Amino acid sequence: MKRAIARKHITVLLAEDHTVVREGLKTLLEAEGDIKVIGEADNGRQAVERARKLRPAVVVMDIAMPLLNGLEATRQILKAVPAARVLILSAHKDDAYVEQVTALGAAGYLVKHSSAHALSTAVREVQKGNTFFSPSISRRIQRHSRRPAAQGETSKKSGNRLSSREVEVLQLIAEGKGNKQVAAELGVSFKTADKHRQNLMSKLDIHDVAGLTRYAITEGIIESSVRLTIR
Repeated sequence: MKRAIARKHITVLLAEDHTVVREGLKTLLEAEGDIKVIGEADNGRQAVERARKLRPAVVVMDIAMPLLNGLEATRQILKAVPAARVLILSAHKDDAYVEQVTALGAAGYLVKHSSAHALSTAVREVQKGNTFFSPSISRRIQRHSRRPAAQGETSKKSGNRLSSREVEVLQLIAEGKGNKQVAAELGVSFKTADKHRQNLMSKLDIHDVAGLTRYAITEGIIESSVRLTIR
């Protein structure tokens, strides 16, 4: 009598700050039979911590995440868990977001109105080592790849390059957190948090919270719809 061979599941970490959406995604993915959600995160910092601990094959990541946005979370996850494949699932369709996450090493990008079939297919494809993009995004990528880069474009993108920690501090400040709260979130001293803040302002030549907040919104680090407390 032949013994049944157990099918290996594709392990997934879901990073989405809306509980209802996250639960719906989990139900859709696990209904496929070959996909297992082994962890969930409702902010970017938690996503990084759980990716380090759980080592999922695929991380399904939203961009608009509190405490640490999906772009920076993707950077940190791929540095900590190089074998993981990050699939962005976002309401944002702007080329700037797509370019940023692909430059960081994300394996795919789906817009949130994609079908359940597209999501499960994307998870399987990126897990195999392939890339997967929503059709509209894929067409734009192909058009851009055929177009010569504008003169000075690279230098513009490399200007004012912030470190990973500076991006974290910028997001926390833009979300209305003072030095004491920033220090608590990052697990550093008040003095260190203040030094990060001063370095950030000096590098960007922006010396007030309102200006930092506008910069964070422009760069896609936070959403303009986030309710902010200006200090």
